[in-house]
Amino acid sequence: MANFNKTILLGNLTRDPELRVTPQGLSICKLSLAVNRTYKDSSGADQEETTYIDVDAFGKPAEIISKYMMKGRPILVEGRLKTDSWTSQSGEKRSKLKVVLENFQFVGGRGDAVSEPGRDSYQSAPRSNQPVEPGNYESKDMDEDVPF
Repeated sequence: MANFNKTILLGNLTRDPELRVTPQGLSICKLSLAVNRTYKDSSGADQEETTYIDVDAFGKPAEIISKYMMKGRPILVEGRLKTDSWTSQSGEKRSKLKVVLENFQFVGGRGDAVSEPGRDSYQSAPRSNQPVEPGNYESKDMDEDVPF
């Protein structure tokens, strides 16, 4: 059976990124994107729809995003979908679909100027058939340069 789990999103941050570090030293950044879609309804009127998506970044990408991004800034995110499941305090089973960041690209430039092609991109892990799990992150695989 074939499987493929990849998503690419371009949106604006709905809040400032939240960075925390685990006791083992792994950086985790939580961010939320607003992705807009414009379409015409059955009467021909323009409509806009906004979807809010939670994204988790790990390791060096998490640190870079938390340092250089803020609410309202655009970002392109490439990642995989993941479902988190838990039981609420009232005993109800809950779940939430989110994106685990694998690559990202800053959109725009300093002061929202137009960026140079290829200048603001960052690949969080080497490309392979195996996804990089947060617990298996190795900083030696990461480029230490700031992506811009």
